[in-house]
This record gives sequence, structure tokens and C-alpha cells, in this order.
Amino acid sequence: MDHAHDHDDEHDDEHEHDLGLSHDLPTVLNRRRMLALLGGGAGAVALAACAPTSTGSGATASATASAGTTSQIPEETAGPYPGDGSNGPNVLTQSGIVRQDITRSFGGSSGVAAGVPLTIRLTILDTKNGAAPIEGAAVYLWHCDREGRYSLYSPGVTNENYLRGVQAADASGVVTFTSIFPACYSGRWPHIHFEVYQNLDQASSAGDKLRTSQVALPEDASKLVYATSGYDQSVSNLSRVSLSTDNVFRDGWSLEMGTVSGTVADGLTVSLTVPI
Repeated sequence: MDHAHDHDDEHDDEHEHDLGLSHDLPTVLNRRRMLALLGGGAGAVALAACAPTSTGSGATASATASAGTTSQIPEETAGPYPGDGSNGPNVLTQSGIVRQDITRSFGGSSGVAAGVPLTIRLTILDTKNGAAPIEGAAVYLWHCDREGRYSLYSPGVTNENYLRGVQAADASGVVTFTSIFPACYSGRWPHIHFEVYQNLDQASSAGDKLRTSQVALPEDASKLVYATSGYDQSVSNLSRVSLSTDNVFRDGWSLEMGTVSGTVADGLTVSLTVPI
């Protein structure tokens, strides 16, 4: 599955280069750690890993961790706002991009993305090697903010680089990011973009990607988030789109549907197994 378009409405802007990922490599391996998953208490989102997830399109998608171990996750568009140098700005050349917490801008920028806390947990597996974890694989992940804007590109945040970051997978193939729940903007189902590279050096040049894909966010969790302050526009946008009409997920989303746990009050966690 390979799509040519991603319906975003913002504009390109210029960027500045910094010291690059190679500047971060000596410290990143010593500082790698995985944020503990947020526990679900009373009022937790009922999206257990072994339960079918409501998709809002009249169908259900299994979100079990094992669902993606026999088939590769689909190749998807990076969209018009990747920030990897393929369309304008290249945040991957900037020192500081290797980080777990992506809620804040770095370098010469200081903006902070507000929103419901979201931990993003991806497990990278090698389908050609018995679904073994790919230790050291680098994941570049990005998504829009609470207002539906993409840093580096959208009016008002062209000088920010928040909600973008790179992590190297641990021995279990796991990468974890601390972020906020993204908006639903006009024409797209709520989603998160990511690119997988063999290692951090490959990520620094944005070359030889192993996979480019997206995480679909469940409808029930999205509705709970969008009922909170600051996500007002997402409510109406979500009501006008479905997985079956979304230009990326309409031809299949079972391998891309994340599993959400936790609470809106204490923070949510979305998990996805990424077989490549």
C-alpha cells in the first residue's frame, strides 16, 4: 500500500542546519531509556491489547501485538511536511533531534506543544528474521499539534520544531516518545507519521529508509481527547472523516491501528508493533 498524497493544508518554510545527529551519538546510547507505560485506573480507556478496537467506519481492527508479526506494515506517504529534507526543512541534521520528549522545540526554538499527554511506543521487528527485534534501528517520528499544525511548515509554528524526534530501538526493538495527542485536521483521520532507518547514522542523512508508515489512532480514544479544552476543531473534523474514506487508511488499517491505554486525566499510551 503506497499512497501519493496526504491532505495537509500548510506551507513550506526555510530551515537552519545545526551540528547534526553525529554530535548526539556519544551520549544517546548512554541515555537511552524507556518511559514506563502509564497505568490505566478508573475511567481508563477500554482498549486492551487483546480487544478489538472500534474504528468508526463500520468495521473493527484487531490491535493485538502479534497481529503484525507475519506481515510487514504497509508503506505510506510521509506527507508534505516530513521535515527530513525531502520537502524543504531537514530537522534530522540538527543536534538535539535524538530525544525522547518531543513536546518542546530545541536548538534556537523554545515553543512547547500543549495537549493531552501521549506516550508513543513502537516495537520494530524484522520479518525476514523470524520477527526478531531490530536493536539499534532508528525511528524518526512526527505529528501535528493540538491545533492541527506541523512545526517547521504551518503558519505560526514555522520557527518551531516540536513534535519531531528520533530514538534508537533498545534490545527489544522498542522506541518510546513522550508527546501530546495530535489533532484531527480537515480531511485526515487522526494519525502519527514515522520513518524507520537501520541506525542513527542512516537517519542523519535521511537515506535508505527501511519503511515509512503511519499510526492510526482509535476513534473512541480520540473522541475522549477531543472533548477536552483546546481540541474543539477536532470534534467537527473527526465527524466528517472515517477510516474507510481516509486517503491513507481506506485500503486497510489493521496493521496500523494503535492500541491505546491509560486515562485522559493522567495521560494515554499508544502502542504499535511495526514489522518490516
